[in-house]
Amino acid sequence: MVITYFQAIFIGLLQGITELFPISSLGHSVIVPYILGWHNIVNSQTKTESFFLAFLVALHVATATALIIFYRKEWIKLITGFFTSIKKRSITTSHEKLIWLIIIATIPAGLTGLLLEHALRTQFSRPLYAAIFLAVNGCILLFGDRYAKKRAKRDKDFSLDSTAAHTAEAISPKRAGIIGLAQTFALLSGISRSGITIVSGLLSGLEYQDSARFSFLLATPIIMGAGIYKLPDLFGPLGNGIRGQVLVGAIVAGIAAYISVRFLDKYFKGKTLRPFGIYCLGMSTFVLSLGLIRGHF
Repeated sequence: MVITYFQAIFIGLLQGITELFPISSLGHSVIVPYILGWHNIVNSQTKTESFFLAFLVALHVATATALIIFYRKEWIKLITGFFTSIKKRSITTSHEKLIWLIIIATIPAGLTGLLLEHALRTQFSRPLYAAIFLAVNGCILLFGDRYAKKRAKRDKDFSLDSTAAHTAEAISPKRAGIIGLAQTFALLSGISRSGITIVSGLLSGLEYQDSARFSFLLATPIIMGAGIYKLPDLFGPLGNGIRGQVLVGAIVAGIAAYISVRFLDKYFKGKTLRPFGIYCLGMSTFVLSLGLIRGHF
């Protein structure tokens, strides 16, 4: 058996949490199996045809589904705004503007993912690279946290209410494109999609909760689209012998993702990225030390 049910459940839980927490699900899918000595999974990730990458596809779809369910009311308004703006050929409401900002920000990551995702994944899905990029991710989070604190002191009248209007007002189409471009770095194992987009949102003038919510809304079409695009792999040879594990892992990932986004949506009302930045630096140091001890690095 290439992946056991225990491994499927464990990784499903890991994926559901780390996809939304700004600590890189891609990086953890590489370093955690390495720490636990699951060499069958570690070795499979750098292969051109990988059963584990096919397994992760289902977990991504489950995570995106959880995001859609949690933000279902917001998505109804956004989708309605999309069709309304097309019908009247103008953008007037905050939800109409926000859905187009999401589309603009999705394009760079979507195109880059189609062209380079597989090559980057097979090239950099090694514990050494993941640990290094995780340290970079930690530095990005700490930088974003420091910037947000300085801005909070400077702008004492900044509103803490999280609304589509605040996000649509703060982010220009050009800035949305930059945030989308920043999101492409999440194709590197160790760089968090949610982390880098939250920091980009902070640099754009958003407050933490607004930035986190925009990040999660922006992540939904990317994660879902990538998952659906590669889902046929599970019905081919790569899915042989793991379809039961895939189903179990996806259910666990979906539940974990829903709990995670529910927690984070409240967490960012008054908390910061600092704990996650410190965690990333600590985990990176641990993995690099472990690799040196084992003689792998």
